[in-house]
Amino acid sequence: MLMASEAKTPKSAAPRSFAHFMLREIYEQPHAIRETILQNVDGEIIFPAALQPIENALFAFKKIIIAASGSSRHAGLAGEIMMEDLAGVAVDVEYSSEYCYRSTHAGTDPIVVLITQSGETADTIAAQREALNRGAKTVAISNVADATITREASAALQTHAGLEKAIPATKSFTSQLTVLYLFALFLARKRGRMTSEVTRTHLNSLVEVPSSIEASLPAWDAQAAQSALLFQRAKAFLFLGRGVHYAIAREGALKLKEISYVQAEGLPAGELRHGPNALVDATLPVVVIATRDSADPDSMLRYQKTLAILEYVKGRGGKAMAIATEGDREIVPLADKVIFVPAAPELLLPILEVVPLQLFAYHFAVLNGCDVDHPRNLVKAVVTE
Repeated sequence: MLMASEAKTPKSAAPRSFAHFMLREIYEQPHAIRETILQNVDGEIIFPAALQPIENALFAFKKIIIAASGSSRHAGLAGEIMMEDLAGVAVDVEYSSEYCYRSTHAGTDPIVVLITQSGETADTIAAQREALNRGAKTVAISNVADATITREASAALQTHAGLEKAIPATKSFTSQLTVLYLFALFLARKRGRMTSEVTRTHLNSLVEVPSSIEASLPAWDAQAAQSALLFQRAKAFLFLGRGVHYAIAREGALKLKEISYVQAEGLPAGELRHGPNALVDATLPVVVIATRDSADPDSMLRYQKTLAILEYVKGRGGKAMAIATEGDREIVPLADKVIFVPAAPELLLPILEVVPLQLFAYHFAVLNGCDVDHPRNLVKAVVTE
């Protein structure tokens, strides 16, 4: 099987022109993910030196707190599930802007993980400074090597997405998911919960993801454009996901509202019947992440419950779009549009399934005449609290 350190970038096809930086950066994600793996894994050793400054804390900590904002927080929500499932550690995810106001009396010795694409996000820098003041060790995850967050952290991990010119996060987000997955594997090995053989299997699965995205991008692009046309007149959307996919539901909703200015909300799928179902009708599209890992019984249970949600939406005259796993035929009659992603382990599916949602948001916004690279009121780095 292919080892992480042996991953090679395929020969480039003929250069392609893109109408917007956002679309270009969506297509650059396979390269960004490959680079993030290659720069953070040496053979079978994950983060060979980056976490040495907090070596003692890695043996003593009782909890991880993730503080982030926007898309970075959604990556953190996915990372929470990865770390809990793979490494067996307790994880809480905070909004950076709220972390400083939380009680200082909790009886734990946490490691605080800060996630920010730019490394200059004011709320996240403030959260890190507060964590350090409380005596915690911090790990900063950023796309900029010499950023403020990195310089002030106890230890730093870098994504290698390259410059992202469009304001909406795309390749920086999937690179963050990649680093968080590696961090979960690192903790699992450090805590003795995973053998080197099992770690190797996980790394090999991760290495396959960029090629899967690369092969799927043209079809996803066309299908996302068709879906955007189908729902072009909608003024609001619900995005639903279970488990680790809830984080991607939130990210899909954020992408859509950021660049098209329609109301979009991401919810755990099971919460639909606890109030939001009052909104379900023929005018409100419901986007459901219904991927599955057939080798994972828990994933299959979540999938079956998600099918029941789709049946519920259809039974009340609602319109649905689903993201599903290739080979799934059960879902086809339950959704008005289905975009399929390649099969992958449960905790790697988020890296795949977010890409068609990015493309859907992109095409929906373009159809409605919006500036996807520079949405109104938004900036790349929020440098004031």
